[in-house]
Amino acid sequence: MVYLLYGTKDFQINEEIKKITKKQDQMNISKYDLNNTLLKLIIDDAQTISMFEDKKTVIVDNANMFTGTTSKDSDIIENYLNHINENTVLILIVHNEKLDTRKKITKLIKKIGIVKEFNDETNPAVIVKKLLKDYNINDKTINLFIDRVGNNPLIIQNEINKIKIYKGNNKTISDEDILNLTTKIIDIDIFKLIDYIIKKNKNKALELYHEMIKMNEEPIKILVILANQFRIMYQSKELLKKGYSEKDIASILKIHPYRVKLAIQNSRSYPSEVLLKHLNNLADIDIGIKTGKLNKNLALELFMLK
Repeated sequence: MVYLLYGTKDFQINEEIKKITKKQDQMNISKYDLNNTLLKLIIDDAQTISMFEDKKTVIVDNANMFTGTTSKDSDIIENYLNHINENTVLILIVHNEKLDTRKKITKLIKKIGIVKEFNDETNPAVIVKKLLKDYNINDKTINLFIDRVGNNPLIIQNEINKIKIYKGNNKTISDEDILNLTTKIIDIDIFKLIDYIIKKNKNKALELYHEMIKMNEEPIKILVILANQFRIMYQSKELLKKGYSEKDIASILKIHPYRVKLAIQNSRSYPSEVLLKHLNNLADIDIGIKTGKLNKNLALELFMLK
């Protein structure tokens, strides 16, 4: 059997993989990333008989030969699809909104395999309730959790795993548990802060910055996150202009596709030269702080007041 799972919802894709492999011994599951491993080696594994049981599963991440990206792997995968090892479950994963339906291999896998799309928006509250279905937690506490960790399903899952480990057999989760056990993601506020800075809403920018400081966020950490976000927004915007897909951009920048998606969404209103100007200013501030010429708090406040 061959599966092709594609879309931008990594959480849902991971859940689908769990369903497919739930009866499979973990010793008999091989996981590969095509960014790091040659497809020929992966296919050799898929064609090999398992040493442990009749069936084996081979999971292949970043199978981008099914998108518009030019790939030398098309012939290799086409040959395998025409000569499938019935004792192997092959799961191909594409982190892209669309497949290239014009390609021969895409038409072939739709004909002989199972292709599933994972692009639908998911309510974060629904994800939290599903992951905590065996726990006592009210809607108010769930909203507090989402306010702290954001809407990214993978981050939600990681934070809930932390809570479960800490709580052990105690199945009741309170507001205090959320505040004490979860990490507030300041990236949630970073885009808002960037918006205030670019639009020269100085009072709002300073107010939000001071709120972050009150929450014990280090000025240097805020500086680094701001600089990284300006850089990703600028680079994503420029690469998008050149015709690269979100997936291609994520691969080039070596970051998660979700971050690229957010960066593109939040950079649409800002000219590239404005993003680059702020990035250069932050780089100068970083050098000034490291050389002792600038006070970190004062430097960031002055940056927001320009």
